[in-house]
Amino acid sequence: MRTDLAASYGEERLPRYTSYPTAPHFSAAIGADTYARWLAELPSNASASLYLHVPFCREMCWYCGCHTQIVRRDGLIAAYQRTLRSEIAQVADTIGRRIKVEHIHFGGGTPTIMAPDAFAELMAEMRHAFFVLPSAEIAVEIDPRTLTAEMVEAMRLSGVNRASLGVQSFDPVVQRAINRVQSYEQTASVVDMLRQAGIQGLNFDLIYGLPHQTIASCLDTVRRSLALAPARFSVFGYAHVPDFKKHQRMINESHLPDGPARHDQACAIANALKEAGYVQIGLDHFARPDDAMAVAFEQGTLRRNFQGYTTDQSEVLLGFGASAIGHLPQGYVQNEVQIGAYQHSIADGRLATAKGYRLTEDDRLRADIIERIMCEFGADLADICARHGTEPEAMLQSAPRLKSLISDGVVRLDGSHIAVANDSRFLVRSVAAAFDAHLDPGKQLHSRAV
Repeated sequence: MRTDLAASYGEERLPRYTSYPTAPHFSAAIGADTYARWLAELPSNASASLYLHVPFCREMCWYCGCHTQIVRRDGLIAAYQRTLRSEIAQVADTIGRRIKVEHIHFGGGTPTIMAPDAFAELMAEMRHAFFVLPSAEIAVEIDPRTLTAEMVEAMRLSGVNRASLGVQSFDPVVQRAINRVQSYEQTASVVDMLRQAGIQGLNFDLIYGLPHQTIASCLDTVRRSLALAPARFSVFGYAHVPDFKKHQRMINESHLPDGPARHDQACAIANALKEAGYVQIGLDHFARPDDAMAVAFEQGTLRRNFQGYTTDQSEVLLGFGASAIGHLPQGYVQNEVQIGAYQHSIADGRLATAKGYRLTEDDRLRADIIERIMCEFGADLADICARHGTEPEAMLQSAPRLKSLISDGVVRLDGSHIAVANDSRFLVRSVAAAFDAHLDPGKQLHSRAV
């Protein structure tokens, strides 16, 4: 890593650009009535993806940046599942037809905290309300510490074909520092259960930049993970934002690695996975060469949404559950974050939309540019601008941050084609941010660039 670049750009707080504009720019001006109109206006040939947020866990992992809460009583989870079913029915009724569905993703929290029969009922409700294609990818995020054989069977019968396992680190010192003690044996047992159930699409989530983490412990986690041969890895840098996530105050900041150390850990993990035959995809994903994500990356069809990199080509994402975000051609919508407020809205027969954002033509143009940069480390501005009826020169002039990136050697500009230099790809978020018209560098809303 060029230490001069890390010093210049590494401390910036920048979005991960899973959307543009990002969620801090959503406002209450977009509410339930607007969402209802947008749903009714969906084209007759539209297809959709579904995201269901289950905001419950048995205990809090101190690194977590998700909207979740700790529950001991299963009755609260059952009531929430019933609310999800009602919301699905309301959204489907508002659309007015059984829209095609190509992807379903259960996120959390811990989605498998639901009772197995409740999970099956939820899947049945979705198949009743929407036309879930036989080829649809149905993915579930899993905490291996709590998954049961009964839930695996419910997943199998419901057509689940992909599972993302939270691993983070196998180092017991790191695990204790983040309040997530999870043995290799637990993880291996879950992998075996899933494969025996025919769920072959397995993803592992790893994190670097955690307290007490070292290059050696990162590589040991990679070595153990490779022995279980998942199809994909997601490798994220820990985002320490204790002002927004109060439980992160349980992590001693003095035990966190600095920017250069974080980058060294990320590079060590990336190099080990590539040496094992995985293809590096964008900023933080890795996949086997024959995996659908690696194929999409090779063909230039990779996309980015709220789940990170994806093969999902749908322009419609319907979000269900407290805090869930949806994306429609007209803009973004987000549900009430507080579980009680979300449930009250649905119980009253109203969509639970609390805020959102109506896209402008300029937003759509910049979103396309940012997505290509994040997915391909470059963008053909002439091609993208032509599709939006504008000129690349105007876009270049509106990105003053780009000049310093070019002069520092982070970006190469060849005519209207921009490319992130190979030795500067760790700053891809900085390059994407050059086209972010909404970015306020003074607000500490995001994680560090390095």
